[in-house]
Amino acid sequence: MAHLLSAYCTSNLSPATKIHFKRLNQCSPICQSSITFRSSRSPDMVLRSCRKRSLTSSIVYATATVSQGIGSKTYSGSDQISPEPSSKPKRVMVIGGDGYCGWATALHLSNKGYEVAIVDSLVRRLFDHQLGLDSLTPISSIQNRLRRWKSLTGKVIQLYVGDICDFEFLFEAFKSFEPDSVIHFGEQRSAPYSMIDRSRAVFTQHNNVIGTLNVLFAIKEFNEECHLVKLGTMGEYGTPNIDIEEGYITITHNGRTDTLPYPKQASSFYHLSKVHDSHNIAFTCKAWGIRATDLNQGVVYGVRTDETEMHEELCNRFDYDGVFGTALNRFCVQAAVGHPLTVYGKGGQTRGYLDIRDTVQCVELAIANPAKQGEFRVFNQFTEQFSVNDLANLVTKAGKKLGLDVHTMSVPNPRVEAEEHYYNAKHTKLIELGLVPHLLSDSLLDSLLNFAIEFKDRVDMAQIMPSVSWKKIGVKPRTIAL
Repeated sequence: MAHLLSAYCTSNLSPATKIHFKRLNQCSPICQSSITFRSSRSPDMVLRSCRKRSLTSSIVYATATVSQGIGSKTYSGSDQISPEPSSKPKRVMVIGGDGYCGWATALHLSNKGYEVAIVDSLVRRLFDHQLGLDSLTPISSIQNRLRRWKSLTGKVIQLYVGDICDFEFLFEAFKSFEPDSVIHFGEQRSAPYSMIDRSRAVFTQHNNVIGTLNVLFAIKEFNEECHLVKLGTMGEYGTPNIDIEEGYITITHNGRTDTLPYPKQASSFYHLSKVHDSHNIAFTCKAWGIRATDLNQGVVYGVRTDETEMHEELCNRFDYDGVFGTALNRFCVQAAVGHPLTVYGKGGQTRGYLDIRDTVQCVELAIANPAKQGEFRVFNQFTEQFSVNDLANLVTKAGKKLGLDVHTMSVPNPRVEAEEHYYNAKHTKLIELGLVPHLLSDSLLDSLLNFAIEFKDRVDMAQIMPSVSWKKIGVKPRTIAL
């Protein structure tokens, strides 16, 4: 698994088969164990056989018994965030539930009384193997995580292992679980990953755009009442020299006025895939009457939620590397190991930020107060705005209080972006629904730094510096230097 090409592609496969071969790692262990290439069967024949078996064998449950669905029911805005004890639990499918935000969300919703199912290809774990990366925190297998959750709470989270780009698998999962809401985290979420080389750029756009299209078609065919909550990104907007509204902007041009989608200025192949997602979702809401909420999320920090703190096997992943690590998480790890904080360029890049505890709270609010039939609504999901320099200063001060010798260094910016700019984004809709934010405080920074110190022996110093350049992206697949 040294890199994408050697892990996925074989010269004797047809072009169509190469695409499916890339996804063999996402079949269930049962399916994987039966994939053997023999001289009497071509690779294409084996892949077709595997694809047929995936309809049953790639659906893996946390328990042997599958509860029957209860049908769909539409929430009203007056519903409580958590289901009432006397009502039947709402069924929520969390696509990408093994990932950073998805895992915390799945546990949170299960703890609140929702019936939860995770759909995941587990490909995020494969990325780590390919690139030689590892979470700061040791993370258990998804099966062990769910077994531990059941032993602690008595609650069952069902697990469907498969690729949502395989529509037959996704539709079988929909029919089996019958979700009232779908939370869609199931996308390649790293801008640097999408800019490593051509193969990762293609994978990102194919995985994200086709996967989301499949989710939309599954909702249309299975249950148009099902509410889609899609994790978008504030990066869709870019850094315009005007205020960023929540999804839409009212403009007057040549004496005429209209409310239009806010202009998008994506800054990577990843962000471009999210823009395409938004357009596809908006179109299907208009054409098919689907109800959807697009959560344009800011940069997430932190690792602990009430649920992940219950046991070490429930611990969430914590990325600190230059490919998947977010700014504040990376700075805290750098401070803990005595590495200078890596400020890209001038450090004036300003973005919206939020605690992971607010991510799960925002998702819960969205599904408890769903969009109307045919409505495509957009919430800007963040709680505070900081520049990179602001974060570096905050971590420096907090680190010195803990006796850490914290310094900052400016490194050449690997991205193509404005390093000093105006930034004022609106974010009122989730507050109006009841969001109570966890703002970045001295005590929270102390907690993050102490957490990084606890696991600092697991830090790979070779992964701290940025290694992906927007301008040097090339055709040939390449590895990240170790």
